[in-house]
Amino acid sequence: MSERQATRRGGADDPREARGGRGGRAGHGGGGAGGSGASGPVGERASARAAGAAESASRRSRASGPGGVYGHPDASAAPLTRRGGRGAGGAGGGDTFAPRRASLRQRSFIGTLKALDALSTSGAQVSVRVSDLDGGDEVLSGDDHLTLPVVGLGVVPLLIEVAAQIEFGQLDPLEIIERRSVDEVALAGVWQHLAAPALPVRDLAVLAAAASDAAAANVLLARVGIGAVRSRMEDIGLEKTALLDGFRDVRGPDDAPQVALSSAGELAGLFAAIVNARVVSPAVSAQVGEWLNLNQDLALVGAATALDPFAHEDDRYGMLFVNKTGRADGIRADAGVLAGPRGGVSYALVVCFDDLSIAHRLRAHEAFRALGADLMEYVF
Repeated sequence: MSERQATRRGGADDPREARGGRGGRAGHGGGGAGGSGASGPVGERASARAAGAAESASRRSRASGPGGVYGHPDASAAPLTRRGGRGAGGAGGGDTFAPRRASLRQRSFIGTLKALDALSTSGAQVSVRVSDLDGGDEVLSGDDHLTLPVVGLGVVPLLIEVAAQIEFGQLDPLEIIERRSVDEVALAGVWQHLAAPALPVRDLAVLAAAASDAAAANVLLARVGIGAVRSRMEDIGLEKTALLDGFRDVRGPDDAPQVALSSAGELAGLFAAIVNARVVSPAVSAQVGEWLNLNQDLALVGAATALDPFAHEDDRYGMLFVNKTGRADGIRADAGVLAGPRGGVSYALVVCFDDLSIAHRLRAHEAFRALGADLMEYVF
């Protein structure tokens, strides 16, 4: 059985089972914020949302008791419940994928449900979560508790740690780091094609966020330390999200089997927290949001937005789209936030499938685009 198949068939509930051990904890800077944070569309909207989000989060916290960074109780404490719609499908609860659909705004999500059901019937493993951005109400959910490989989405925890170390004075954003400080990698990215042998930390973060640059991500990971990234995720309350390793051309028996693991539920919650300025600090949230807003991969969920993938930071129709994708053989993942005049959502969709032909791949991509179309209907 191949490495990919083994991971795909065994959606672990805890990423620690896959990484086989926890890296050393790195100390984090304390106390005060050391800067004004990022400016731009995400930063401005994050600041605007923060006031309203704080009040609603406080109400939810008082009603629900103590919770994690998102203001909700620990998701592992009790199974998800629904407020109507279809029955829930769980891991091992049958061969048919049956996501729950809330009747929050009477949106049907019929296209998404059909596409995901077709994927599940073909043998793919599917995990999805859509939540209302302001209230956190469940809009669509199916097996969102499963821990699955998310590949390039592991850059998000890395960027959070980079932004936090910059904010707390532990990392100079203009520090120059050489590309040859880590092993060469010929995966996605543009730095390998550039003449510049070294770049500052801030530029490396832009490359990692905008172009999923493997070399830039590996250099940043070596600089801040994988133990610090893992510790940061634990500190903000993420139990199923873990960056296991850097990007590699070939994975040997002594390497981590995947770059990163997460669940659709945690990814959707994390992106909502970023846009609502609730990750580490408002300044860190704004900076991470600004980096992710540069992402150029709009071929999955983003295909339905008709945004320019190279210039979508400030859309004239009032749309905010912040996302990150992950791609590998047999794996597609997309998580982010989509907001428009009628509301906003955070979402995550992870699909692990048999990548046997272009038809299998197109079927997976069609599910992401169907979700994007339904999300556009929700916010416009």
